[in-house]
Amino acid sequence: MSGSDEPADLARQMREKAQQLAEAAERASDPQERERLERKSRSMRDRSEQQSGMAAGDIYPQK
Repeated sequence: MSGSDEPADLARQMREKAQQLAEAAERASDPQERERLERKSRSMRDRSEQQSGMAAGDIYPQK
């Protein structure tokens, strides 16, 4: 794998993990667990967007 593909792959993996967390949150019966998983999913998705921006050469994080 080339070095230039690694950030894009990491961003993709993070998006997939965020999606898995969101799906787990939908299935959670405990409201506190659901909220915890939703927060974790949003955080992971935000980080994946930042990683994706860095992979594209954008030095300014999206807000």
